[in-house]
Amino acid sequence: MSGNIELLNTALAAARAEDRAALIAYLPAGFPTVDGGIEAVKAVIAGGADVVEIGLPHSDPVLDGPVIQTADDIALRGGVRIADVMRTVREAYEATGVPILVMTYWNPIDRYGVERFTAELAEAGGAGCILPDLPVQESALWREHADKHGLATVFVVAPSSQDARLATITAAGSGFVYAASLMGVTGTRASVGAQAQELVGRTRATTDLPVCVGLGVSNAEQAAEVAGFADGVIVGSAFVKAMLDAPDEAAGLDAVRSLAGELAQGVRKR
Repeated sequence: MSGNIELLNTALAAARAEDRAALIAYLPAGFPTVDGGIEAVKAVIAGGADVVEIGLPHSDPVLDGPVIQTADDIALRGGVRIADVMRTVREAYEATGVPILVMTYWNPIDRYGVERFTAELAEAGGAGCILPDLPVQESALWREHADKHGLATVFVVAPSSQDARLATITAAGSGFVYAASLMGVTGTRASVGAQAQELVGRTRATTDLPVCVGLGVSNAEQAAEVAGFADGVIVGSAFVKAMLDAPDEAAGLDAVRSLAGELAQGVRKR
């Protein structure tokens, strides 16, 4: 079975055709439970997310701040496995028809096996992977199998990336480019800042791929700001925090559905 890179491309193109940015939501698999995590994905999609990233919980998440680390710890203590990540992708995709990616560090894939991982992700209906710590120059094996199975390979660029480096990264990627709005780890911030806009501009000079901005967006106002210069707005920690702060799972689902609705309005006010 082929993966859903074309579904991802179509979703991003549809947002552009509506003269708006896409809303991309991030939630870790297995949080607060595997079943609860699947319901949370459905909730953010019901609220208005165009694309969803499913995080593969990791014990040493170098890009993720304390909020997502807390959720990862809960998922790992609950015994989450790669099979649960694939189940989350499958059930969310089958229930909604929305493109679902996996965001993961490289070590779990390397240990699991690249061919096995890509084949299972495609079979589950996944659209691709975001690989924040896989160097482009070491990515040939991954990209070979991702291409074979119809999966996008999304690389991360940062404000520190030099122009020549940006060109190398974007030439190897597919689906979209993940532009980290600032140096540091994920988390909500009072301001997303001008660094992100400059990075988007420099990245666009190297590629026709959509450029989507993450790290820091937590409310509709910030979403509208980023939507003014980016093709997609990526929100993770704000959704996870809404789940963590809720008194129970039902309230958490209501909270992320509501937040997705506010952010979906924000990306339409560019």
